[in-house]
Amino acid sequence: MITVHGTHRLAVRRLGEGGVPLLLIHGFPCTSRIWSRNLAPLAEAGFDVVAPDLRGYGDSDFAPDGFYDFNAFNTDLTGLFDVLGWERAVVAAHDLGAMIAIDMANRHGDRVDRLVILDDSMPDLGEDFTAAGIPPGRPKPAVYDYQRRQGRHADELVAELDTPERRRRYVAEFYGHRMWCPPDAFDETDLAYLTEPYGDAARLRASFADYEVVMGTRELSAPEMIDRPVPHRTLVLIGEDQVTVGDHIEEKCALAFPEAVGPFWVKGAGHFMPWERPETVNRAIKSFCGDLL
Repeated sequence: MITVHGTHRLAVRRLGEGGVPLLLIHGFPCTSRIWSRNLAPLAEAGFDVVAPDLRGYGDSDFAPDGFYDFNAFNTDLTGLFDVLGWERAVVAAHDLGAMIAIDMANRHGDRVDRLVILDDSMPDLGEDFTAAGIPPGRPKPAVYDYQRRQGRHADELVAELDTPERRRRYVAEFYGHRMWCPPDAFDETDLAYLTEPYGDAARLRASFADYEVVMGTRELSAPEMIDRPVPHRTLVLIGEDQVTVGDHIEEKCALAFPEAVGPFWVKGAGHFMPWERPETVNRAIKSFCGDLL
């Protein structure tokens, strides 16, 4: 555990102390455990690899102020930088973590060396996309019903999931049944390990808070900074085998990440690339950051 801002504790996995600073940010419904297959190889390559549990997730403290928005997450993470003695870091992230990383790059640009985005997350540049002639995306498929329930009826949903087994089974669905990745990407041992923290009802409830932010049912600590292009060098990798990928990614990426390398499409990978294709992720990060090592 590392304490930031005097009292708030973040659970952190760390290997390679003294190397090139590399922050790994997990998304939903993950914890830092999703990076288990990346920590050692990247540390061996010369990185100081730090994978924290976000506030409310895994073993980290719950939000002391009740906020679970991008600014709140990044207040913790830049505080972690200060404790570690990092001026800036390479930031690799996916899902919610990718949006946190985008916000960090725009909010605390001097703390970010470069980004690695492991899905199709990108700044929301609606007017710029329209002006560039990029048509709107297709309607979201039915597998997105969880967004409405988690964002608008979180307490009722947690009440329905009234045993550790039911809570873990609900989370396990995101690793396959909702088609976020190929059906054979995770075996029962994987799921037992990755979903274990969500057996706790309070942890599951905290993970819904970001969806409340999206749905406008939870207050922000500060406006989000995801409405502008990211000026940092950015590597974008996207797993092909998932229904969550949006439309016109290449065109949008060119506007959202002017210094982008990619997007590169990874066949046979879904939404959870750090676990599904760790060798690809590790090689890509080492190559993208080779001048720093």
